[in-house]
This record gives sequence, C-alpha cells and structure tokens, in this order.
Amino acid sequence: MPSNLKKTLNGTDLIHYDASVLDKSNGPEVAPSISVSTTFRALNPLDAPIDPQNFDIRNPPRHIYSRYTQQVSTRAEHILSRINHGYALTYASGLASSYAALVFYKPKRVAIRGGYHGSHATIETYKKTRDSDLKVIDLDDEYQLDDLCWLETPLNPTGEARDIQYYADKIHKVGGSLLVDSTFAPPPLQYPFDFGADAVLHSGTKYFGGHSDLLCGVLVVKTLEKWNVLHRDRTFLGSMMGSLEAWLLLRSLRTLHLRIPRQSESATVIAAWLQTISLTPKGQFFDGVPGGLVAKVWHSSLQGRDSRGFDPKQQLTGGWNPTFAILLEKLEYASQFPHLLKYFVPATSLGGVESLAEHRLHSDPGADPRLIRLSIGVEEVEDLKADLRQALVQVSKMKTKL
Repeated sequence: MPSNLKKTLNGTDLIHYDASVLDKSNGPEVAPSISVSTTFRALNPLDAPIDPQNFDIRNPPRHIYSRYTQQVSTRAEHILSRINHGYALTYASGLASSYAALVFYKPKRVAIRGGYHGSHATIETYKKTRDSDLKVIDLDDEYQLDDLCWLETPLNPTGEARDIQYYADKIHKVGGSLLVDSTFAPPPLQYPFDFGADAVLHSGTKYFGGHSDLLCGVLVVKTLEKWNVLHRDRTFLGSMMGSLEAWLLLRSLRTLHLRIPRQSESATVIAAWLQTISLTPKGQFFDGVPGGLVAKVWHSSLQGRDSRGFDPKQQLTGGWNPTFAILLEKLEYASQFPHLLKYFVPATSLGGVESLAEHRLHSDPGADPRLIRLSIGVEEVEDLKADLRQALVQVSKMKTKL
C-alpha cells in the first residue's frame, strides 16, 4: 500500500537526472542548446563498428534522425521516467499520446465516462482505422477480455477524483488494461502505478510544460519492452515533439517541484473559500461576497469518502489538484465572469504559472453553460481571492434576464 506520508518531488532529480545522457560534445554548456538538426552525421564504420541489433534507442550513443531520437527530448524523457516511476515517452500533444495509446492497446472495447471531450473525439477518430466498430461502454458496465478502461482522474473540468484501485481490480479481473489520464494530478500529487494502472497518460502541455508555451503528450508504461513498442509506433506515426517544444519541456521540468505544490496549496485554499461562498444564502455575505451567485464548487478536497469507501486523499498522496470548477447561478454570470477578472486570464487550457478562468462552454459544447473552470497559477493566493471577490461583486450587480 502507498505510504501515508505526503509525496514530494526530488529537485535534484529534476535538475540532474538527465546527466547520464548528456552529449559530451556539448562542452561547457550549463543550459542545453536547442537541437534543430533533423539528421546527424553517420560514423565511419572503420572508426566505430555499428551493431544495429544492439543499438539502445532509449540511451542512444549517437543520434541518426530526429524522428527516432534527438538529444533534448531524450533528456526530458529520462527525467519524466524518473518522476513518474516508469518508462516515459513524449509526443507532439496530449491527443497524440491518446491516439498512440489506442494503437498500442488495440482494444475490443473502451470503457470511459465524461472527462476531456478531446479524448472522446480521439477515440472516434481511431474508430475510422478499424474494420469493425469499436464499441464504447460506460465505466461501470461489465468488462470483457481485452477491454481498455480509460480512467481520467481527477476529472476534467471539475477536478473530482475517481478510484483507480477499484477500476484496476475490475478490469484486471477479466484480462483488460487500465489507462489513467493523470493530467490534472502530475507528480507529486498522484502516482497511478501505485494503485494498479497499466499505463499513465499526461497532456504535458499542462503542468509538465507549465508556462502555456508548448504542446506535449506523455505516455508512461511499466516495462522497457512496452516502451520500445511505443517508440517504434511513434516513429512511424510521426508524432514526436518538435525541437523547440522538447527544449521548452526540459526547461520547465527543472522547476516542477516548485510550481506544483504551490499551485496545489493555493487551489485548495481557494476551493474551500469558494465552497463557503456557495453555501452562503442569498441576501447574506461571506468575506465581502454576496450569497446566491455560486451554485456549486467541485474539487477533490471537497468530495469526502464515497459509498464504496474511496477517499481521494488516499490516492492524491502529494496534494490536491490545482484545477477545478465552479457553477454560477446564471448563464449571464458565467459568460461575463472571466472577463471581469484582472489576474485570472480568460482562456482555455490549464497548468501554467498564470491563473486561468474559462467559460467552459466555449471549448466544450457539452459543458453546462454556467460552468467556469479555474486553473490556479503561482500568484499570491490572497491576490487571487481578491480578484475573484471583486469579479463576483461585479456579477452581483448585473441585470439578468428573468
């Protein structure tokens, strides 16, 4: 069983773990250069005998072509492997890694419910490659051999946690596999392998990138053999990261241990504060905010233990997710609220150092039109609360349709 001690990330690993794959030709460089070359000079076999059968693609002694490997992405993958407790491979985007997972597992059926709408669209796209229809079932339907359970936790956009161990036991009992999308809870918040996941997916665009300036996907598996299969698939799907994005990712990973705990702690404070506001009756005030504006707050820290005995704090062992959602009482409130904020940026995506507030309907047509997703950055928590407070006060003065 996982330890009750709060998990943390090792900053030394984030800064130095890629030293084993440093290109010695880099000389005195402290920060790596951006590798822009697509192809690399071949060695003369008279000078250095080549044994293609024993070429270690994960620790390449040299690079051949950037669709296979290049220096900076290889370094980033070593760090991602270390902190995710497995074998990590990077992709051009989160959805590219989702598609790669489907190619890898070739499931007979996919069990999924809710979550990121892009994942559902990727499954629909993958269906086009099948001779027979790929059936999509609910998470709580009965499973069969070779099913893939696609479990997103915490859930996009609400930040609610789902029980990884429960679904791992259920799918493994029939010979299926469990893929956990842990984008909302990167290390050190959650370690899905501890609870039975077979593979872990991240949109590295979000917290691993952390600066709203790169696209990235990550798949993590438990064995080198599976990593090698994924790598070969990626080579011929052509879904590797670009050179600049790989460099930005490596830069961002250096500060992951500083960013994630702060974002998590601030989000937990803000979620609890907003929860109290949501429970404040209309006509009364809490901390300067009138009641009757916020109908609901979703966050894993607010869930408590469910009917099966699942308690999210036993799974989110390094802290609570920094992204969550609120439901405003009226559509008119939701459409204007993000634009009344001065520190929160009205934009989609999440995980960056800057806080974001998104009227979720703009990017997900299936979302409740009153729902606002909040991604908490690294600003001062009291400044963020003050920003939310002034925006809610402005909303309370709006004239709305009856």
